[in-house]
Amino acid sequence: MRVIERLFRVSERGSTIGRELRGGLVTFVTMAYIVVLNPLILGSVSAEGPGAKPDALGNVLTVPQVAAVTALVAGVMTLLFGLIVNYPFAIATGLGINALVAFTLAPLMSWPEAMGLVVVNGLVVVVLAASGFRTAVFNVVPAPLKAAIAVGIGLFIAFIGFVDAGFVRRIADAAGTTVPVGLGIGNSIASWPTFVFVVGLLITGMLVARGVRAGLLIGVAVTTVIAVIVEAIVQVGPSAGTNPRGWALSVPALPDSVVGVPDLSLVGAVSFGAFTHVDLLTVLLLVFTLVLADFFDTMGTVTGLGRQAGFIREDGQLPRIGPALVVDAAGAVAGGLASSSSNTVYVESAAGIAEGARTGLANVLTGALFLLAMFFTPLYAVVPIEAAAPALVIVGALLVRQVTEIDFSEFRVALPAFLTIVVMPFTYSIANGIGAGFISYVALSVATGRARTVHPLMWVVAVAFVGYFAVGPLQALFGGA
Repeated sequence: MRVIERLFRVSERGSTIGRELRGGLVTFVTMAYIVVLNPLILGSVSAEGPGAKPDALGNVLTVPQVAAVTALVAGVMTLLFGLIVNYPFAIATGLGINALVAFTLAPLMSWPEAMGLVVVNGLVVVVLAASGFRTAVFNVVPAPLKAAIAVGIGLFIAFIGFVDAGFVRRIADAAGTTVPVGLGIGNSIASWPTFVFVVGLLITGMLVARGVRAGLLIGVAVTTVIAVIVEAIVQVGPSAGTNPRGWALSVPALPDSVVGVPDLSLVGAVSFGAFTHVDLLTVLLLVFTLVLADFFDTMGTVTGLGRQAGFIREDGQLPRIGPALVVDAAGAVAGGLASSSSNTVYVESAAGIAEGARTGLANVLTGALFLLAMFFTPLYAVVPIEAAAPALVIVGALLVRQVTEIDFSEFRVALPAFLTIVVMPFTYSIANGIGAGFISYVALSVATGRARTVHPLMWVVAVAFVGYFAVGPLQALFGGA
């Protein structure tokens, strides 16, 4: 007891060991869904089918592999954050960043190279955090664009959920229409897997609306049970690219075993070869986009959790913000090295704080439970994407709420924010949305005589994004010359 008190100062923070352990348990239950969801965003059952995420070489990460490293990194980094920073802020793979890795980076390079860029991003953020420059850079981007980035990522994540569940599908050219996408098949849900998604979305939505603890995780679990029952009765079978009414990724069925030895073969499977065979400007902008996403996700989350826990001082500063940002940045490095994508502080830690957690002791339990979760990877392979997709849509809805922070009455702000928001889902790229927002913000500021209000770094980034969008024409121009 004395050792615990000396390490975590539980009584000094007005807490008890019981409250800390209860808070740590609640935090884990609230955010454990990431061990199921991240493998379905990054991983695939095979390189075939509509839900596969092959890299530029056609290779995929398997669901059990990603589940194991997701739990491993979350457990280790959550433990380190609790021991070093002594705050009850848990860490896991960041939603939005993993989508950027899966849908923007991997198609341009191999998975090891994509994770290599995640490591580079983490190293950059570690340096910026250790030097104190991270907070300064955070202030460069206007607040409306920060909010718009979060909203755009929310729509992007929700769109991924709709597409993976078959609720939104591409309409073939042979259909004789210019409409690119439509509802299900023939403007109808038309398949049992998509029906399961709709039921799961309603169930999960009701749980979250009622404030049920672990609503997302419970929703995924209940929807998976429904999917197993439906498949046992109607035997839909896999989609496999030929059966549009089948399950997109995995066919839900009871596993042969519940516990298994975790497959940690992805740990260390990284490469920095992207800098040698992918256009340098593209690589640099992709790294910048990763850094940007890490910056804003962490700063907003840490500040909000600190305010909820009562850690914010009268001057508005959060004590130990330096070590907190450094450990968080180290989570990005660890996530890249283990191929689980960048890890960051999770806003779901608010659930544990609400239960009374005020020290890193809560993180010790949360981290230990994540490490234990590594041994249940056979269960995660049972979950079809149609059962996890409702959680993506719900997370998207939660992120979209930040749209209220944008003043759309001023068109100089409204258009860049709007472009940031809509370009992400419409082009299936977070980087494209950020680039469109930055360029238009600088251009409209110049047009309205407010060029001096734009930070020099914004100019540099906007010009870089112009080059990013014009890579094709520039290569053709100079290649022809």
